[in-house]
Amino acid sequence: MFKPALLASTLFLLPAVAIADGDHATHAMHQSGAILSEESPTALASMDILAAHAHRNGNQVTFHMTTNGVAGADQAEPIGQLAGAPAHAYVWPTSLDPATVGFDEGAGILAIVAATHSDFDDTPLFDENRDGDAGNDGGTWHSHWVVLTPTEACGPGALAVKDIPEGTTPNLPATWPGLPILLDSPGFTPLFDGPEITINVAFGQDVEVAGASYDAVTAALRVNANVHAPLFCVTDVFDVASGDLSLPGRIN
Repeated sequence: MFKPALLASTLFLLPAVAIADGDHATHAMHQSGAILSEESPTALASMDILAAHAHRNGNQVTFHMTTNGVAGADQAEPIGQLAGAPAHAYVWPTSLDPATVGFDEGAGILAIVAATHSDFDDTPLFDENRDGDAGNDGGTWHSHWVVLTPTEACGPGALAVKDIPEGTTPNLPATWPGLPILLDSPGFTPLFDGPEITINVAFGQDVEVAGASYDAVTAALRVNANVHAPLFCVTDVFDVASGDLSLPGRIN
């Protein structure tokens, strides 16, 4: 089972817990149960979280972040190849079991992610930039379910998207994109409005989402330079809404 304390111990460079401030957080501050975070003097403004919340309508959940800049404005610089390719991401870690979206029970930390990475495309079923080619739009913001686990090979205390060892056959969602990691490409479209980003997520009717906990993180990831296990590491944490990844938010 997922334990928030495990996630908190794996991310070792975290900002201090604080209270939100500034006009950009006005809407989010009025949301019941919002996680609030003060402006960071060092974080990239578009990745500096001021508030985060999630609300439910039946089994549809809207995950929301308010930033200190224009959300989605800053993307990782492409390098022209998969090996070493960087990504930027808005991440909502949750207490939901990975089995709720089609992975194995207890596989790790289930998170919904809005990501961009111009060097590769991992949403083969979708044409996010609507140019008639479903394989060239990794640089367009898109969504993933990911299963995160502490992975020392990525660095002391670091996390990675969990690898699928060769020869194993774990449970995978129907929209798994074929990469050897526990990553799904469900096609939920990230929506941007000035400082705000939201993702509307649908769950099966048999999934109990009410009361699940969540947090919000902005991060950089990178494909391993030799394109080998671990394939996709978290390399930098820009901001954490709670400050300590205690997952204080509740989906109500």
